[in-house]
Amino acid sequence: MNTEASNIDRETVASFGSEWSRFDQSRLRGEELQSLFDTYFDIFPWGTLPASPEGFDMGCGSGRWAALVAGRVGRLHCVDPSAEALAVAERRLAATPNVHLVHASTDTVPLEAASQDFGYSLGVLHHIPDTAAALKACTRLLKPGAPFLLYLYYRFDNRPLWFRALWRASDLLRGGISRLPERLKFAATDALAAFVYWPLARLAGLVEKLGGRPAALPLSFYRNTSFYTMRTDSRDRFGTPLERRFTREEIRSMMEGAGLRGVRFSQGEPYWVAVGVKAA
Repeated sequence: MNTEASNIDRETVASFGSEWSRFDQSRLRGEELQSLFDTYFDIFPWGTLPASPEGFDMGCGSGRWAALVAGRVGRLHCVDPSAEALAVAERRLAATPNVHLVHASTDTVPLEAASQDFGYSLGVLHHIPDTAAALKACTRLLKPGAPFLLYLYYRFDNRPLWFRALWRASDLLRGGISRLPERLKFAATDALAAFVYWPLARLAGLVEKLGGRPAALPLSFYRNTSFYTMRTDSRDRFGTPLERRFTREEIRSMMEGAGLRGVRFSQGEPYWVAVGVKAA
């Protein structure tokens, strides 16, 4: 990676390299992988792309989303600042010839401005010091009229006060766990997956079966996922040093400030997934 990269947190990059090396997503497949993919991409305007489009996955990590996007496009640039993460993605995407792995950050990616037909960044830019600048760096790569799909952690702007208070308490826990040595960090986040994620997710599943509203409960998003996904996301959520959160309107403002128009949001979990189109 270019040593001049400035808009990264090196501890966070190293943390994700460790995470994807352990949770390489090889066990995430079939219906669960497709269901999670659809959750993020259901608002993406595939039908507006040109024939054999060229685009980018900013912060590709293990390549789990790229594995499903690559078959729909002509060329896909998988960009990540972590060499460890790219090594995982390389193994996963070895049989996918139209994928190009790029070791770079948002501010050093070696793609020409206005050269890409689409782009996406899912669960990445909220782990960057200046999220707005990173988003502008992404949209700079897009051709006019090209769509960009974005997922950023939400600031619980659609949740009650008790839910926000619960998150504040959990964030204090994240601050401690994220500083632990890697072995202890994995042990702690696995314990959270087993004793917090799993019971709350299964409770939400029971509420759903009984005709209730599971979305009102914490961690209800995981009610139909595997324990492997819970372990992965627990490590992501509690083991990552840098995390930022945004309201829906803050995300809209950042996207519009980055030159995206027609911004619209997915109405379901996870919050907030949004898509916009690069202005002419």
